[in-house]
Amino acid sequence: LDGYASAEGWPGWWGLEGPEYLAWLDQEGKKDRTYLLGANTYRLMSGMSEEAAAGGSAFSEEEGASLTGLAAVPKVVFSSTLRGPLSWPNSELVSGDAVAAVREMKRTGPRSLSTLGSLCLCRSLLAAGLVDRFRLVVFPVITGRTGVEPIFGGAADFDLELVEHRTLDGHIQELVYRPTLH
Repeated sequence: LDGYASAEGWPGWWGLEGPEYLAWLDQEGKKDRTYLLGANTYRLMSGMSEEAAAGGSAFSEEEGASLTGLAAVPKVVFSSTLRGPLSWPNSELVSGDAVAAVREMKRTGPRSLSTLGSLCLCRSLLAAGLVDRFRLVVFPVITGRTGVEPIFGGAADFDLELVEHRTLDGHIQELVYRPTLH
């Protein structure tokens, strides 16, 4: 609720994921799209996906299915520090300018593009005017003392037009906006 992407001592999804939210994540992963990730998100998500595929007990059955399903989804990873080939299936490494690469992907690619985490990448794409929809998932927690990674810290100013919204599991808000640089 307070705009942090994570917090010290809090589990993934703030510990508030429920069956509707996990089913929504699973459905999102099955759409005809390519996910765009930065190196940090790639490291985190590929590790979680591999752990879930190995039967890691840290995840519920629904969480594990959602995480392992990401292996089948096409992913483009933007990084100057990672070296290929990447171990997570269906992952392509791009070491050049992310904004230029995404601009070209939008111009020539047949698939929809979506980011997965990757705050720095998201901020760059927003500032470049490459974001058509901005999806914000709000979990009902406040992490004022423990919050790290402010989602909007350092981002440009935007006007947001609400184009879609819904409540998942009775407490998680999905808000979809059309951004316009202010």
